[in-house]
Amino acid sequence: MRVIAGTHRGRTLVAPRGSATRPTADRVREALFSTLGDMSGLEVLDLFAGSGALAIEALSRGAASATLVDSAPRAITAIRRNLETLGMTADVRAASATAFLRTARSHGRQYDLVFLDPPYRRASSLGGELSIALAPVLATGARVVSESDRREPLELELPLSDERVYGDTLIRIHDA
Repeated sequence: MRVIAGTHRGRTLVAPRGSATRPTADRVREALFSTLGDMSGLEVLDLFAGSGALAIEALSRGAASATLVDSAPRAITAIRRNLETLGMTADVRAASATAFLRTARSHGRQYDLVFLDPPYRRASSLGGELSIALAPVLATGARVVSESDRREPLELELPLSDERVYGDTLIRIHDA
């Protein structure tokens, strides 16, 4: 796994050990970021961050800041290691996605781009809960990118602007 483009292009990233994390494939990230376009100045939130590859890619491409959230200790360790190796700074939080979103809402945080990549086995049951929790932290014009298994998709209650399938991976881009 590597950073695809930007200031850290080609740099290697580590993923948490074990089968609990499924990093987004390089080719899928490359296609996704080509679709998303310019990252300059964006406030990014990466929920279920895993290795942090999506937020790190956004930072490498010019995002202003990133918050990476995961509840797994191995994921937090991998994220911190990747950021340190690349000399990047970001806000890393060990929390569940919904707990973090409640805290972010109470602090008035707003994000321009949100990545959601929950464990595939849980994605289909999280749509309603995440849709409600996300709404208060989305900036005007924000986009939400979800990744799930195409057979059990993450169904968000947000307007869908694009949908792509890469093998068993379904990527959806929603507009706030």
